[in-house]
Amino acid sequence: MKKTISVVIPCYNEEQNINKAYTAVKKIFSKSKYEYEIIFVDNSSTDQSPNLIRKIAKKDKKVTTVLLSRNFGGEYSSLAGMRMCTGQATVVLDCDLQDPPELILEFAKQWEKGFDVVVGYRKDIEDRILMRLFRRFFYKIMKMVANIDIPLNAGTYSLVDRKVMNVINNLPEKNRFFRGLRAWAGFKAGKVEYIRRERKFGKSHNTIIDYIRDAERGIFGFSYVPLEIVTYFGFLLVVASFIFIFGYILLFLILGNPIPGFMTIISLVTLLGGVQILAISIVGKYILIIFEETKRRPEYVIKEIINDHRPKKLQSNY
Repeated sequence: MKKTISVVIPCYNEEQNINKAYTAVKKIFSKSKYEYEIIFVDNSSTDQSPNLIRKIAKKDKKVTTVLLSRNFGGEYSSLAGMRMCTGQATVVLDCDLQDPPELILEFAKQWEKGFDVVVGYRKDIEDRILMRLFRRFFYKIMKMVANIDIPLNAGTYSLVDRKVMNVINNLPEKNRFFRGLRAWAGFKAGKVEYIRRERKFGKSHNTIIDYIRDAERGIFGFSYVPLEIVTYFGFLLVVASFIFIFGYILLFLILGNPIPGFMTIISLVTLLGGVQILAISIVGKYILIIFEETKRRPEYVIKEIINDHRPKKLQSNY
């Protein structure tokens, strides 16, 4: 019996790329030993993307179309697609085709060798210099501060075995960063190097703000270093304040009162400021954990599904 590979393709205003992505993936599997399914997830596009993926799903039963009620972002549209998968392995592929679809079979070769996760490593990126520098900076920061080993220059493009996907899909947390969760889950990981191509059709709808928010999810989701920095800074302020006050008292005892009274106020304000920062940072650690665990809103809301291949008992669960 052939193994099935599920290909998740999140999209937002990608009317110029949807048919190309569908054709490319279908061509790859036409001569392979694998069965496949394609899951298009639309993030409430304002162009013809929803209609295009509806038409594809109606003529090809191997294609599942998922329409979200609004734009929940690429991270959560990918999650919606991953939870729809029925294959033994899942690949997340961007609709813009900057990540070459032909690598899917290279991923599969590594998978057959026993790797539960096969990650695409970008050895080079054909992109604007500013974005290349931003990505490089982000990955280096993540490498330094993350409490797990997140590979450098590895995006979402990867193949993940069903048992790993089940772990990721069933995690209760809402603030998600797939690249981090993929590494956090553990399991045996392989890699395939490639050059990420420049976008040929359409334009990217991700702004620098979107990339910054993505970076924030990664850093705050997998590192306590920001809070620890504030904690240490507050502690240093407290120590510095005590040294300053001790010096002030020493000068007062030796020389009388040569320093104006406002220095006393500065000392006290600095001391209290340091204590406050220290206290807030400690409380902040607990609030951060509680905040992430108590939000009960769903990560996304599904408006419509065409060709739901999941077991019947799951099909009512959007």
